[in-house]
Amino acid sequence: MTKLHFSSLPTTTFIIVTAAILFAVIPPPAHALGSGSTLAVISATGTVCGVVSDQPRLRIVCYRRGQTVEVEPNISFSAISGGRTSLCGIRSGGYSLLCWDNITSQKSTFQSKRLYFNRTVPLENLAVGDDHICARTVDTDTVECWRPNDVPKMPSRADQFSSISSGSGFSCGILKPSLQVRCWGRATAMAEEIQHGFGNMSMETITAGDSHVCGINITGLLVCRGRNGGGQLNAPSGSPFEYSALSLGGNHSCAIRTHNQTVVCWGGMGQFSINKTNGVSFQILASGSDFICGLTTRNFSIVCWGPGWPILSGSESGVELELPEILPGSCVNSSCSECGIYPQSQRLCFGTGNICNRCFSPISVPPPALPPPPSTPPQTSTRRSATLTTGLLVFAIVGSVGGFAGICTVIYCLWIGGCFGNKKIHNSVQPTITRAASSNNGNGTTSNNSPPSRSSTIRRQGSRIMRRQRSGTSSKHPDRAEEFSLSELAGATNDFSMENKIGSGSFGVVYRGKLQDGREVAIKRGETASKMKKFQEKESAFDSEVAFLSRVHHKHLVRLVGYCEERDERLLVYEYMKNGALFDHLHDKNNVERSSSLLNSWRVRIKVALDASRGIEYLHNYAVPPIIHRDIKSSNILLDATWTARVSDFGLSLMGPDSEADFRPTKAAGTVGYIDPEYYGLNLLTAKSDVYGLGVVLLELLTGKRAIFKDAENEGTPISVVDFAVPAIMSGELVRVLDRRVGPPEVNESEAIELMAYTAMHCVNLEGKDRPTMADIVANLERAFALCDESPGNISSGGNSIVSAE
Repeated sequence: MTKLHFSSLPTTTFIIVTAAILFAVIPPPAHALGSGSTLAVISATGTVCGVVSDQPRLRIVCYRRGQTVEVEPNISFSAISGGRTSLCGIRSGGYSLLCWDNITSQKSTFQSKRLYFNRTVPLENLAVGDDHICARTVDTDTVECWRPNDVPKMPSRADQFSSISSGSGFSCGILKPSLQVRCWGRATAMAEEIQHGFGNMSMETITAGDSHVCGINITGLLVCRGRNGGGQLNAPSGSPFEYSALSLGGNHSCAIRTHNQTVVCWGGMGQFSINKTNGVSFQILASGSDFICGLTTRNFSIVCWGPGWPILSGSESGVELELPEILPGSCVNSSCSECGIYPQSQRLCFGTGNICNRCFSPISVPPPALPPPPSTPPQTSTRRSATLTTGLLVFAIVGSVGGFAGICTVIYCLWIGGCFGNKKIHNSVQPTITRAASSNNGNGTTSNNSPPSRSSTIRRQGSRIMRRQRSGTSSKHPDRAEEFSLSELAGATNDFSMENKIGSGSFGVVYRGKLQDGREVAIKRGETASKMKKFQEKESAFDSEVAFLSRVHHKHLVRLVGYCEERDERLLVYEYMKNGALFDHLHDKNNVERSSSLLNSWRVRIKVALDASRGIEYLHNYAVPPIIHRDIKSSNILLDATWTARVSDFGLSLMGPDSEADFRPTKAAGTVGYIDPEYYGLNLLTAKSDVYGLGVVLLELLTGKRAIFKDAENEGTPISVVDFAVPAIMSGELVRVLDRRVGPPEVNESEAIELMAYTAMHCVNLEGKDRPTMADIVANLERAFALCDESPGNISSGGNSIVSAE
C-alpha cells in the first residue's frame, strides 16, 4: 500500500509511475466446484473431463472408472464446468453454451443440449453449481443464469462483475468497481451468510465450494468464508500472493502455491494430502464434493485423489489418468499484451489462439522473508489507465521542481512565523494527552522549559489546522452524554491546577480529573471567547465532538463521558486513558531503551495497529450514517490502562450518506504528514482519506519515525516517513528501516511485520481507489497478530490484557 502525501509526492510518485508491473507466469486459475476452466469434474459419478490440446478441434474428452467416454459434438470449446450430474461448456468464440444433463454411470456417451446462442453477445466465466448454471457476458460484464428458473435474489441487470463462481445452491461474484462479494441463489441463507462474511472486503478472486467460498483479497491474502464443518475455512497462513489457483469441495479446500505450483489442501479431515502429489507442480485444479483433480505442469496429465475418488482394482489414488494432453488454459483470440503468452501456446492451441498468462497485478509478490532481502525487488502495479499514468508522470516532473521550491518556501515561512493564507494547517482539535515522563506532547510541542528543536518547530508550525467545516447535525443535549456544571469539573481538577494538566493544543488544555463518584476522567477545556479570535471554530469543533461521540460506542473509540456549556466555557469530559498517546511512546526522546515502554515490542505494536483499525472500521462500516474521521494520526490514538488502543478526537469528523461516497467540504482539514494528498490537492474526501492517515501511523509503528522528520543522512532535510519507508519496503529492504529500539523480530514476527509493512504501503497509495478498505486492513492485521502469537518470542504481559486480540 504505497504511501504518499503532499509533502512527498514527487519522490513517491516517481517510484510508483516508473515501477514495472510484476506478473506471475501461470495460466488462469483452476477453479473449484462450479467454476469454468479447461478441467471439470462431475461429482456424483466421479467423472473427469478436459479440453484436449494440440488438435485441430479442441474437443472435450472425459474419463470415468477406467474408461474414456465420448462427448458429442466433436467441436472446439474454450471452457467447461461440472455440477453434481451435469457438464456444461462454452464453445470457442463464446457465442454458444452447451450442456450434458443426467450424466450417470450407465451412459457411455453424452448427448448435449444447447442453452444459449448469440453471436453478438459472447459468454465467458462459466459457473456451474450442483444444479444451476450461470455465466458472464464479455462486453457488459453482466450475469446470465439459466437453471433453475425461480432463483431468488438474482443480480440486477445493472450489476457488473469481474468474475463469478457457483457452489451448492448459490453463486457469488465480485462486483465492479467496488470488488465486493455479492451472492445469490435458491440457498438464500447460505448466500447471505457468505456475502455477510466477506462484508466490505475487496477481493481479487473468489472460488466456491459446497457451502463456503475462498478467495484472494486485493492485498494478496487468502480469505475463506461460509460453513466450517470440516475445517475448510482454516486456510494456512502465508505471505501476500503466496497462493494462486483455488479449488473447493464439500468440506475441503485446496490452493496452488505461486512460487513452485505445488498443492496445499486443508479441511476434509486431512484426507486430501497424499504422498503421490508431494513435490508435483500443477497448472489448474477442479474439485468434486469429496475428491479433487489437478492438471500437472510436467506433461499436462490429470491426477485425482481424495476419499471420494473411485479406486479401481490394481490402481491407487494419485495416479495419472489415461487421457490425452489437456489444455492448461483457454485458447483465446488475443495478443495477451497485458500479461504475456503462456509458453507452448501456439502448439497447445494448434495455431487457433493463445493461452494468456494470469497477471498478479494488485500489489506485488512480496520478498520471500525478513530479514534477508530478495534478489529481485518486488514492484508495484499501478493499475492506472494510460491517460492517468501519463498525467501522474507529468505531475511528478512538475512536482519535483515545485516540491523543491515549496520546501524552501515552507521553511522560510516557518522561520518568519506563518504563511499559507486561508489554508492554514494546524493541529487538530483534541490535543495530544501526554504522559508525565514525556518531554514533548503529541503535537511536537516541548514541555518543561526546554527550547523546541528545529524539527519540532517545523512540525508544530506545519501542523496548524485548516479551517474546519461544521458537519452533520450537532445535538447540544445528546441523550447519552452527561451534562456537568463548571463547578463540578473545577472541583474534579483542583480548580484546573497546573498539577493536573496532562496536555494542551489549539482547542485548549486537557486536565486529569476525578469526579465525585470516583471516576477518573480527562477534561478538555476550550479557551474562552475573550482569549481567542476563532471562537466559532472552537464552537464547531466542540459541537462535532459531542454529536459524534454521543452516538458511537465501541471498545476502540475513546468514550465521551459528558460535556459542559456555561457562558463562554466549552468543556468535554472523556474516560481517562492512563497510558497516554501512541505518539509519545514512539517519539518521546526518553524512550531509547527497550525496557522504557511496553510499546517496544513488535507484537504489541501490531496489536495497537489492529485496535486502531477496528475502531476506524466501525466508523466507516457500522456507524449510521458512516463517519469519516479526517484526522487519523498517532497523537489521536490513545492507550488505556490495559494498553488497548482507542481512536480519539472527532472535532474534524464528517458524516456522509455512504462511507465510500465522496464529497467536497469547503476547506480541507487535517495534519501535515497524515493528510490524504488526493483530499488536500483535489478537495476530494472519501473514507479512503482515513485509510491514508492510518497507513502513515502503521509506518510510524514500523520505523519509529515521525510523520515528518529531519533525515540525518540528508543533512537534516525534512523528509516524510512515506518517502523514507516505502522505497525500502518495495525493494525488499524493510529490515533496514525498522525501529531498532524494538530489537530483531523473531521468525514469525518477521512474517507479521512484513505483512503489516505491505498493508501500510498500499494504504498510502496516491489515489484513494488503489487503497484497501478498512475491512481489508483489519483482516491483514488480524493475520499479522496471529502470526506473532505463533512466535516463540511472544511477550508475556503479566496482568495486562494486551495478550489477546478481542
